[in-house]
Amino acid sequence: MKTTPINKNSFTKIASKMLLIAALFFTMTFVNAQSAKQITTASALGTLKQINAGLLNVGYTEAGSSTGIPVILLHGWPYDIHSYNEVVPILVSKGYRVLTPYLRGSGTTTFLSKETFRNGQQAALASDIIAFMDALKIDKAIIGGFDWGARTAVVMAALWPERLNGLVSVSGYLVVNLESNLKPLSPQAELGWWYQYYFATERGKLGYSQNTYEFNKLIWKIASPLWNFDKATYDQTARSFDNPDHVAIVIHNYRWRQSLEAGETKYDSLEKKLAARPAIKVPTITIASDFDGAFADGKAYANKFIGKYEHRILKGIGHNVPQEDPKAFAQAIIDVTR
Repeated sequence: MKTTPINKNSFTKIASKMLLIAALFFTMTFVNAQSAKQITTASALGTLKQINAGLLNVGYTEAGSSTGIPVILLHGWPYDIHSYNEVVPILVSKGYRVLTPYLRGSGTTTFLSKETFRNGQQAALASDIIAFMDALKIDKAIIGGFDWGARTAVVMAALWPERLNGLVSVSGYLVVNLESNLKPLSPQAELGWWYQYYFATERGKLGYSQNTYEFNKLIWKIASPLWNFDKATYDQTARSFDNPDHVAIVIHNYRWRQSLEAGETKYDSLEKKLAARPAIKVPTITIASDFDGAFADGKAYANKFIGKYEHRILKGIGHNVPQEDPKAFAQAIIDVTR
């Protein structure tokens, strides 16, 4: 049989077309995989919504029955709502209405006005969640959280106990007392707060702004040394750090704690009440982990909870309790009002 030779130019064109087809195939495969992943995330946490509440347009997810007992889950820093990926489905299966808002400076939560001071103080964050509840016409809810989220939840319980059915707080009573924060700790204890001192400097502010992704990944590793999270898990949360106010809120939060920057006078009356370290009357379960070290037994703050109270200790778990042990965290939410 006679064959027609393929010249060099024709071969090049054919090869180019084949490479283009292959590239399109792999691109579509990647896009479809990413889309499937996003759908999985959405179905785990519920539907992503936005609502104007107080000073913010709050991004939040909602899942479960609209008639179920409301549960509001609050994330910390440097984390986001995806810490509750496995907690939410458990609670939904038990009939709860579960809401997971992005805190100010995170995810899709933005300020309604560019003139609003980017304030990270505890009373401001707690006021945000009260405004969020008001906007959704939620009179009472079970509030659970860790890190900044736990502090926000405890502050809410201290200032507005009538708005909580129950409280779940990782690391216990985290209300900031500015006067106490001025007192030095042991050198070993001070070492653990290295990033707060870094943030106190302009170099730290610039460094965090330029290296947010790597900085926060390091915090994850330090706070949860036994948690072998993968890149996909971290990246899912890291997208929330792209919020335009993220750096400003984080830096102000830690500088305010060190009395290096002032809060807003409109929160002075609330901060005065918190400075008195009010007791919590709301039914509460506190959770400790390896992250809490010598304070894991909860004895240092047990007397601050004067209502129905229980303390639970998780071994081999770091700071991100909801993501490292979602069953234990979800069970605490379920048990706190029983």
